[in-house]
Amino acid sequence: MRMVFRWFGEGNDTVSLDQIKQIPGVEGIVWALHDIPAGEEWPMERIMEIRRLGDQYGLHTEVVESVNVHEDIKLGLPSRDLYIGNYIRTIEKLAKAGVKVICYNFMPVFDWVRTDLHKEMEDGSTALFFEQAKIRGVDPLELVRLINQNSALTMPGWEPERLEHLTSLFEAYRQVSEEDLWENLKYFLDAVIPVAEQNGILMAIHPDDPPWPIFGLPRIMTNQANFRRFLSLHDSPSNGITLCTGSLGSNPDNDIVSMIREFQGRIPFTHIRNVRVYENGDFIETSHRTSDGTVDISSIVKAYYDSDFKGYCRPDHGRHLWGEVCRPGYGLYDRALGIMYLWGLWDAFSSQSTGSSLKEEHDHVPTA
Repeated sequence: MRMVFRWFGEGNDTVSLDQIKQIPGVEGIVWALHDIPAGEEWPMERIMEIRRLGDQYGLHTEVVESVNVHEDIKLGLPSRDLYIGNYIRTIEKLAKAGVKVICYNFMPVFDWVRTDLHKEMEDGSTALFFEQAKIRGVDPLELVRLINQNSALTMPGWEPERLEHLTSLFEAYRQVSEEDLWENLKYFLDAVIPVAEQNGILMAIHPDDPPWPIFGLPRIMTNQANFRRFLSLHDSPSNGITLCTGSLGSNPDNDIVSMIREFQGRIPFTHIRNVRVYENGDFIETSHRTSDGTVDISSIVKAYYDSDFKGYCRPDHGRHLWGEVCRPGYGLYDRALGIMYLWGLWDAFSSQSTGSSLKEEHDHVPTA
């Protein structure tokens, strides 16, 4: 397991590379050019600028999240070939810069949906929250305003320029069924996966968040059967999954451990986080600790350990702790705590399998 940490770039993140470097076991950053609109080709000089920043702190830049897919590709419009061409050229540039994994999603309009970005928890911390009843009654435009109320920091997937034509987008998707979305996804994969394969890039699709239809929009990356179908669309090692335990875990019917065991070898990237799901379907993002939520994080890490997982892992959304002012879900403290919890589980499983403690190993390290 190779631990990485999401970073939004200089001037667009409250967490610094110097702080990330000090988190034990973190070897790289997960990054993107968040100011580049979906569908545009990424400039090589900007890509290399991020790599140079990572190199200064000994952090690799091998994972990109995300190269966003233009809505015309998802809608299957004639203009999609233009945007796919830009996507292909971006893949080729990222490969030249040493990128190994590109995370992306195929969610119509919204990358993720929450109804409260700072829901207070019992201990006084706050976290991202999803309320079913509120979603059923809220105007999507009002939700956009809520998500972007802190204009100082961009929210991934909710960039204002991407959503300024929200009404027309909803109208366009009225004609798109789930099967249409599957066909448009296959068209995209047929174009980009061979290029990714030639360039040593692993494409890793992210689950829908949450994994069910929102505002009547179709969603297809929602469960184990659908991921099985997705992988069959292009049976290539470069066609893989970003397995996000929080996105999938918000539906308790999803057996995440079973997914890890079935799809091992096709999961180059994983997001590990916990959510607490309530009986009415509401959910809140909790600490990574298994007992704090509904997702069995311990069994998930064990499944990765048993499968000898060598892919990239990042702690996903964290709570907001100790008065930290940060991008919602992306502060320093709780994600760093989450990393230590994940490493603690991993080290415990390692000790159990070898029959010796880490302390015993350290006791035999020669000293100068």
